[in-house]
Amino acid sequence: MNATSLLRRERRLLTLLGFVCLALVGGALYLQYAKHEDPCPLCIIQRYLFLLIALFAFVGAARKGWRGIALFETLIAITSVTGIAGAARHLYIQLNPGFSCGFDALQPVVDSLPPAHWLPSVFKVAGLCETVYPPILGILLPGWALIAFALTFVAVVVSAWRRRGKGRAYSL
Repeated sequence: MNATSLLRRERRLLTLLGFVCLALVGGALYLQYAKHEDPCPLCIIQRYLFLLIALFAFVGAARKGWRGIALFETLIAITSVTGIAGAARHLYIQLNPGFSCGFDALQPVVDSLPPAHWLPSVFKVAGLCETVYPPILGILLPGWALIAFALTFVAVVVSAWRRRGKGRAYSL
């Protein structure tokens, strides 16, 4: 495979990743509005992370050279690891519920972020992290987020590793 077709494939991967992340946020909005499953602070943070990955993916796909793509894939990997940590914490909270006084300490922080004021229906906290909604195919929602973040991380790392393994030099 020559450098041009490899670059084209990488851009397609990033574009697909961007659309998948947007679809995941769309699915979260569907669950919020159609199924009345209110988002908690960790849900909102995961939305931000999926949107950030989508942004990095689309900007990376628009880059002309390997260095730009490598930079944005690195940012995607870092954001994915952050998402893995957040989703794992959320899953832990749901699997090990503790005492809740009806207030989540993260709520004021998440609600004070600018997007919560610009689009409160999308980014404003309305639920508690301990609230467990019906699983989808036997997996809780934070479990699905964990899987998505992990697959995202693996996809960009494997792609970068394969490029390096083929001895591809990064050029502007």
